[in-house]
Amino acid sequence: MSNPFDIELFLAGILTGSHATRARHLRQAKIIQAAISDRWQRDNPWTWRRKHLVWFLNQHMSQCTRSTRYYYLLTLRLLIIRLGKAWHFEVRDEGHYP
Repeated sequence: MSNPFDIELFLAGILTGSHATRARHLRQAKIIQAAISDRWQRDNPWTWRRKHLVWFLNQHMSQCTRSTRYYYLLTLRLLIIRLGKAWHFEVRDEGHYP
């Protein structure tokens, strides 16, 4: 039986800022991880593809306010940096991300 992926350890090297900011990013990363795991059974960020993050922003976050989506986008950018990918997401007025 395998242990669940430790997202805190995964992000530990790149998290900076105040304690509240780091805690927010960790909390949101765990929510992102849980949503993707429930939908695709992939709890390890190394197995995620761009489509998983697009789904999270467009579908899972569709009923959230623009400011909430923006803060999750900041957390997604940290995850993308940690993964070493060149994926780019921008805040859109209509709330959908390519």
